[in-house]
Amino acid sequence: RCTVDDRVTRVAWLNRSTILYAGNDKWSIDNRVVIVSNTKTQYSIKIHNVDVYDEGPYTCSVQTDNHPKTSRVHLIVQVPPQIVNISSDITVNEGSSVTLMCLAFGRPEPTVTWRHLSGKGQGFVSEDEYLEITGITREQSGEYECSAVNDVAMPDVRKVKVTVNYPPYISNAKNTGASVGQKGILQCEASAVPVAEFQWFKEDTRLANGLEGVRIESKGRLSTLTFFNVSEKDYGNYTCVATNKLGNTNASIILYGPGAVHDGGNAASRAAAGLCLWAALLARLLLLDF
Repeated sequence: RCTVDDRVTRVAWLNRSTILYAGNDKWSIDNRVVIVSNTKTQYSIKIHNVDVYDEGPYTCSVQTDNHPKTSRVHLIVQVPPQIVNISSDITVNEGSSVTLMCLAFGRPEPTVTWRHLSGKGQGFVSEDEYLEITGITREQSGEYECSAVNDVAMPDVRKVKVTVNYPPYISNAKNTGASVGQKGILQCEASAVPVAEFQWFKEDTRLANGLEGVRIESKGRLSTLTFFNVSEKDYGNYTCVATNKLGNTNASIILYGPGAVHDGGNAASRAAAGLCLWAALLARLLLLDF
């Protein structure tokens, strides 16, 4: 808007050195620019659908009593934050270095932040367009959220999923007891990405599903070896092997019968049992002496 009075004889609006309107005559070829008011008190134009290229100085030039005067206004165009480029979902091996990119546009220039959306809550990671992770661990897998903020509008938020591959780790493998004629189940649980494939062995012999009354079921992190009718020959040591493309691991599991020693290789338990046995023998020898 440009305020004028009855002494004004000529008026014009300019954008930098380009004439937009002179009086009621339009000089601009831009259809978005229109005249709103040309009266004895006001000379105003309107710009529809403003974009960033419209930002800059605008001049109202008037002629009064043969003396030109100008009034200048600076148009500032604000733009909501917008993420224009972001990294795709990525899969890497544990120990690798990862760089995530999040480029954003806006006026004023938005602040870009990265957060790790882990199971423990939102962890602040970085205040930068680039997030660098050196020697990534399995705990650092998951979704990473990029947020662009400039207070003009709501933040623009995008997410990137980072998958970290790591070799199998058997987290649960317990010895199990079962009576002859009953059902016995051995379980082996392994964490791995990609998910591990399982194999079962007795001594050096690999077990096959459905043979000799056993069933092997593997789903996700868990593999089970089921004996539907336990016999004496089934008792003994079994090995669970978990494998993926990064490596393999194994665990020994014992199927034992009633009354069998099944401390699972617990050295402390064996030591305690040995002490009790020696104490009993010593007491017996002392009694014989008397």
